[in-house]
Amino acid sequence: QVHLAESGGGSVQTGGSLNLSCTHSLFTSVNYCVGWFRQLPGKEREAVATLKNDGSTTYAPSVKGRFTISQDTAENTLYLQMNNLEPGDAATYYCAAHLSNLAAHWLRCDKNGMHYWGEGTLVTISS
Repeated sequence: QVHLAESGGGSVQTGGSLNLSCTHSLFTSVNYCVGWFRQLPGKEREAVATLKNDGSTTYAPSVKGRFTISQDTAENTLYLQMNNLEPGDAATYYCAAHLSNLAAHWLRCDKNGMHYWGEGTLVTISS
């Protein structure tokens, strides 16, 4: 069982920055994909940014150039640096992980492929 715990959410003004953290238990699989997702009440959960163990990343078009996903493998921590925040970024942010001992091309980074989820951290934006 893998546990993930987000922190760093809060209230920030439009144009401000936040750095979300997700601490997790040790990944024992050969390959993994970790990611940040967000959700508003009544809306679908959407992918914000993902990171594979080979270092490759993906970003949602709406956050590209403003958000950066990174990890500290020694500390088992995933980060999401969010800059120039906009009202549309307000949501509950979740970190998630897909673990696999299959070849890397079988890795899934979409929300339906994630095996483990954190409980979320709330981000609110004020104008």
